[in-house]
Amino acid sequence: MAKKQTKGSEENAEVEAKAAPPTAEKKKETAPKREPRKPKEPKETKGKTAPEALAAEPGVPPAPSPAAGKAPIPGAPKKKRKQPGNPPALGKKLKGLLLQFKERLAKEGFVSVKRAVTLLKQNKRAKFDETVEVHMSLGVDTTQNEQMVRGSVPLPYGIGKSVRVLVFCQGDNVAKAKEAGADFAGSDEFIKKIQDGWLEFDVALATQDLMGQVSRLGKVLGPRGLMPTPKAGTVITAGGDVAAAVREFKAGKVEYRVDKGGNVHAGVGKLSFDEEKLAANVTAFVDQVKGAKPAGVKGNYIKSVTISATMSPGIAVSV
Repeated sequence: MAKKQTKGSEENAEVEAKAAPPTAEKKKETAPKREPRKPKEPKETKGKTAPEALAAEPGVPPAPSPAAGKAPIPGAPKKKRKQPGNPPALGKKLKGLLLQFKERLAKEGFVSVKRAVTLLKQNKRAKFDETVEVHMSLGVDTTQNEQMVRGSVPLPYGIGKSVRVLVFCQGDNVAKAKEAGADFAGSDEFIKKIQDGWLEFDVALATQDLMGQVSRLGKVLGPRGLMPTPKAGTVITAGGDVAAAVREFKAGKVEYRVDKGGNVHAGVGKLSFDEEKLAANVTAFVDQVKGAKPAGVKGNYIKSVTISATMSPGIAVSV
C-alpha cells in the first residue's frame, strides 16, 4: 500500500509540473537564439551626385549644404550685431574734423546769427543741400495748457522746398484758392478721400464754415500734425483772405509747437541760401517765438537758442 501511494504522488507531481508556467531560467534555455542583423546594403546611386552617393553609404557623414556655411562655428567669436537706434561708428578722419570744429566753437562762445550762419557754411561737409534748423529751449511749464507755445511764422525767403497745400473750402473760395497756388481745394470729396487713407499734402487749411465737417478728421490728421487749428493759423476766419493764406504757406510759412521738454524746433531754410537770407529767416523765427510768450511764464523765458545744419554740431547764438 505504501508503494502505491508513492507512485500516485509522483504522478501528481509530474502533472502539476507540466501545468505550471515555465520559470525565467527555463525560458532562456528554451527560447530560440536570434541571428545577428545584417548591415543594410547601400541603395543605388544612379542619378545622384558624388556627395549624395557618399551620404547614402553607411558610416559616411552627409556633405554640408550651402546654407551650412552660415551656421555659427562652435568656439568662434560672435560678431557684434548693430543695435537699432545706434548710429555707425565714425572714422578717424571724420572724428578729427568734428573735434576741430567743436574746439573752434568752444573758443567762439556765443555768437551772433550772422556769425553762426558763416560758421555753418565754412564747415559744410555733406554732399547734399542740408537744412538749417533752429532749436530753442523755453522756460515754460508744458503741463499747463496756458503755457503751451504754438503758432506759425511766414519766413521772408521761404524754406527752400515746395509745399503741397490743401484747402477745405466751398463756393467762390475754391477758385480763389486755386488761383493763389493751392494744390487741392474742395470740401466733401477731399474729406472722403482722407477717410479712405489719402494724405498726399503737407499743409491743410480750412475756412471757418467747414470746420464742423473737418473736425471728423481729427483722429487721422491730428497725430500727423495736419489738423487745421486757429492757434497754428491754418483756420481762415469769416473775414479772412483765402488767397493770402495760401500764398503765405506756399512761400514758406513755418508752424512751431513746444514739445514736452519745453523745446521748439523748426527748419528755416537750406544751407545753399545766401547768408543774409538765412540770417533773416532765423531772426524772423526767433522774434515770432519771443512775441508768443505766455502771460503766466515767470523768470527767464528763452533759455538758449542753437542753430545747426543736418550734419553739423549746434552753434550757440546770443539773444
